[in-house]
Order: sequence, then C-alpha cells, then structure tokens
Amino acid sequence: MILFCGDPHGEFGHIIQHVKQEQPSAVIMLGDLCLSQPFEQTFASILELTDIWFIHGNHDTDDVRYYDHLFACPERNLHGRVIEIDGLKIAGLGGIFRSQIWYPPEPPRYSTRLDFLANCGKGNLWRGSLPRKHRSSIFPEDIQLFQGIKADILVSHEAPRAHPHGFQIIDQLAQSLEVASIIHGHHHDPFKYDDPNTINVGLREIYTRTCFTTER
Repeated sequence: MILFCGDPHGEFGHIIQHVKQEQPSAVIMLGDLCLSQPFEQTFASILELTDIWFIHGNHDTDDVRYYDHLFACPERNLHGRVIEIDGLKIAGLGGIFRSQIWYPPEPPRYSTRLDFLANCGKGNLWRGSLPRKHRSSIFPEDIQLFQGIKADILVSHEAPRAHPHGFQIIDQLAQSLEVASIIHGHHHDPFKYDDPNTINVGLREIYTRTCFTTER
C-alpha cells in the first residue's frame, strides 16, 4: 500500500495518523510540504514504520526554512528520477512551470539552469547559485532526465492537460515513460478526470492505493 499525500502546507498530523493506522509500505508527498522544522524531526514518530518520499512544490522555496528542511534529505527526493517503491517504478517531477523560465506550450526562455545562471545577474543569485524561487521551477533539462526510461507511475506537482490548469508536456512525459497512472498535487480543489488512472490529490487529502495495474 502506498499513501499519496496532497499538499500538506505545514500540517502533517493527518499523515502521521494514517501511517500509524494503515501501516503503508510507503508515503509519497506531492509537494508543498512547507516544513517549519527539520524533516526527520517532523516525521520522527513514523520513520521506522514506513518509507517516506517527496517531490517539491512551488511553495517549498518560499521560505529559507522550508527549503533547508526539505532539501536536506535528497535521498528521499523523487524529483528527476525513477525509484522502485512497493514493487512499482515511480517517476517524480517536482516544481512548477514559470514564465521566466518555461511556460508550455511557449518555447523555453532557458533550457538549463546553466543557461539561466549565465543571464540572471550576480545580484539575483542565492547562495552563489540559482535564485531560491527558481529552485522549484521546471526546466526542459528536468524532462530530459527521463529520456529512455520507463516507469509505472508518474507523480508530479503540476497537472496534465485535461486539468483546466494543466500542461500537455506532463502527458507527453507520461507517454514517454509509458506509465499506467499520473498522480499529482498542487491544485487544492481536486479535479475528477475522465481517466480513472489520472488522480488529483487535493489540499491535505490522502489517496490510498493498495494495488495498481501496470498495463499500458
């Protein structure tokens, strides 16, 4: 069993309670954790009960604390890679599209972080590198990380095209990965898709799935 958790925005009691009650194999948080204290401290009571994974959302770079507490745990970050969790290959894409970088279907202004850094000006750097805000921006190079890779499920912060605020590039990534399901957060009022294998997990909601078909 995997618990897919919609944007917690700093509240984790419901997740902790579900883990203690249901004993899932894993928990995957779909962004916007907004951690006010370190990750290991926040989830201390369930770290021995389940595997905890995340992708970042746009608000996880709003505050220095949020950023530091979340990104101090890169081993739990699914962004940009495929990890086998409970027998399923899960691909993760965190962050959002921003017009300063790339807002599909418009062409990207910058394809890579190095391109952006070469043009953003030293005064805009944070800790000597990418501005904090844009550490949750999606660049084309993030999509390219998955080239030639296959997965069973894509978890993302952004939504696919069928959502009123979704993006076709998410569908294209899912097709390239040949996933059977897309599960995303970001949009707090859950949108019901015609495709039952595409799921929007809303604000502080938990979507529980005990089994998935991996037929594509």
